[in-house]
Amino acid sequence: MVPEESVGSVETRMQSASLALEELLVTAQKQHCLTVGIYESAKLLNADPDSVVLCVLATDDEEDVALQIHFTLLQSFCCDSSINILRVSGVQRLRQLLGGVDANQNQEEIGDLHCMLVTNLQVDHYRLQEVGMYCQESRLLDQWVPELVLQEREQLNLWRSDRYGN
Repeated sequence: MVPEESVGSVETRMQSASLALEELLVTAQKQHCLTVGIYESAKLLNADPDSVVLCVLATDDEEDVALQIHFTLLQSFCCDSSINILRVSGVQRLRQLLGGVDANQNQEEIGDLHCMLVTNLQVDHYRLQEVGMYCQESRLLDQWVPELVLQEREQLNLWRSDRYGN
């Protein structure tokens, strides 16, 4: 039996995992270990599923049925292949993070951010371990596809100020 966590503990764990995920995605993009887009992700999962270490499914409030069908299929494949999965909200934040690496990229060049796969990083990135631990802990709490909320930077700074008195 898992003891109930305090609300503050859960929020802190989720915030820490969110920050770890943001850093991990930027690092993976810089190392060319990030596949972006539902179609591109499906192709990679079909060709080389063993190279994938994390699947990120990004949604906002405006989900459509076709996207949900894609997500269901991707989640099923990842579960069968023992690939960690995260559902996140905050597509705009992802666009800021991943578009910020190359300011010359427009939105079409950044790609469809609804699905992203992280493949084996060139170095063992400690943030991957942190995100993996969050996924594992969530599964122990019967949350098979953990969810995170990525916050805009202004909201994040307000959260830190409230939390740590900065």
